[in-house]
Amino acid sequence: MRLTVATEREDDGRWIAEVIGLPGTMRYGQTRADAISKAAALALRVLAERIEAGEEPLEPIEIRVAAG
Repeated sequence: MRLTVATEREDDGRWIAEVIGLPGTMRYGQTRADAISKAAALALRVLAERIEAGEEPLEPIEIRVAAG
């Protein structure tokens, strides 16, 4: 499973990161790296819950950061 984290800087200076294709994984951070870390950690928690519930097949997970 390949996941991509997209980032954008808000007008107020905060960064927002979202794991594309995985609803509910948008997180804010004071820096780009902070937002990416928070979104990636949330994505892993979401996937863990889905795997435990039998909703996601167990396969290797790769998280990529989109340029931006």
